[in-house]
Amino acid sequence: MRDDEPAENISGGDAGGGRPTAFEGSEDPDTRAEAVVDALGDLYWRKAYGGQDAFECLVRTILSQNTSDKASQPAHDALMARYGPEAEGTATRDGDLAASLATAARDELAETISGAGLYNVKSERILALAERVLEEYGGADGFDAFVREEDPATVRETLLDMDGVGPKTADCVLLFAGGRGGVFPVDTHVHRIARRMGLAPADADHEGVREALEAAVQPEKCGFGHTAMIQFGRERCTAREPACLEGPEACPLYDRCDRVGIDELAGDAVDPSRTVADPPDADG
Repeated sequence: MRDDEPAENISGGDAGGGRPTAFEGSEDPDTRAEAVVDALGDLYWRKAYGGQDAFECLVRTILSQNTSDKASQPAHDALMARYGPEAEGTATRDGDLAASLATAARDELAETISGAGLYNVKSERILALAERVLEEYGGADGFDAFVREEDPATVRETLLDMDGVGPKTADCVLLFAGGRGGVFPVDTHVHRIARRMGLAPADADHEGVREALEAAVQPEKCGFGHTAMIQFGRERCTAREPACLEGPEACPLYDRCDRVGIDELAGDAVDPSRTVADPPDADG
C-alpha cells in the first residue's frame, strides 16, 4: 500500500484526511468491480475515511463544484482564514464556522472565494446553508453530530433537500465527515471509468453508476475506491487519451476493462454512452 497520496487530490490527500488501512483484497472477488477496487488499492492507497467537520466538508464540496482542486483549494483556505475558528480579527462566533458564515456579508464572501469560480452563486449557497445549519442544528457541532449519528438514508435525504447539494456532494459529506461505509461518491472521473470498464451500463447516469458500484463493492472499500479511481482517471484513464491507446502494457487494469467507447486501432476514445444504439422507432 502506497502512503504517498498526492496532496492536490482534495478528495483524498492530506486535505481529505483519512487514515491508511490495510483492507484485505479478495483472492476471488465476488464481482469485477471489487477486483478493480482491490487493484486500485494496490496501485494507489487503501484508507478509511471520516472525521472531517461536516459543515466545513459541505462548504469545501460546494466550492469544488464545476472547478478543479487547483482552484477550489485556495478558495477554501481563504474562506477558513477569514471565517474559520482560527481566523484573527473577524466576526467569528465562538469558533463556529456556520455561525460565522451566517452573518457574513455576501459580497465579502464572494470576494474571498472568487478563485473557485461561480463565486456569486456559491457564496449565496454557502450563506443559505450556514443559516439553515444554524437554525436547525444550533451550529456546526450539532450538524456534525447529525451527519455522524443519524441514519445514513435520512442524512442523505436531508442533504439533498439543501440548495446546491446534489448526490455527489451529499455522498462526500457522508463519506469524509460521517465515515459511512458503502458510500461511493461519483464524480466525472468515476462516472467515466465505471462505464468505460463495464462496471456499470454504458448509458448510466451518475446515480446509476453509484448504485452499481455500491451494490458490487464491499462497504469498507467504497471510500478508497472513490479516491483512487479519481486519481486513476487523472493519471491514466483520461477522457480523450486513456493509457490503453498506447498499448495494453500502458494500463495496469487493461485485462479488467471492457474499454467501452475505445477504438484502439483508430486511437479514439468517446463517451461510453455514444456506444449505445438508439432505440428503434415505434413504427419500426
